[in-house]
Amino acid sequence: MPDDDALYDVRERTKNSEHAAVDDVVDLVLKRAQHPRAEHQDAHLDEMMAPVVDRYGREPVRTVIHRIVVDLYLFRTATHDLEMHNVDGVRIGRSAGQFLTELNAQEDG
Repeated sequence: MPDDDALYDVRERTKNSEHAAVDDVVDLVLKRAQHPRAEHQDAHLDEMMAPVVDRYGREPVRTVIHRIVVDLYLFRTATHDLEMHNVDGVRIGRSAGQFLTELNAQEDG
């Protein structure tokens, strides 16, 4: 799905308490970057995020995730004014979107 067509079921945007909060998504992204899963189908996302978090720190990554899943910024433009490479916005957005889907599925299941 192109990033400009993405819609995210995140609590701050939908006002639905059953949806994951953006802080839950951020926490999961940071946790998985710090402790990548082994032998998991999405382990590549964890491994991809580890150097991004190391390079920029937690707060810029948090800002990009919020901009993408709540404010609906495009992945590349979510990095504006953060001294971050646009491609890292794509990496963050892809990971955050997948982890949000995972969190919401856990809420449903």
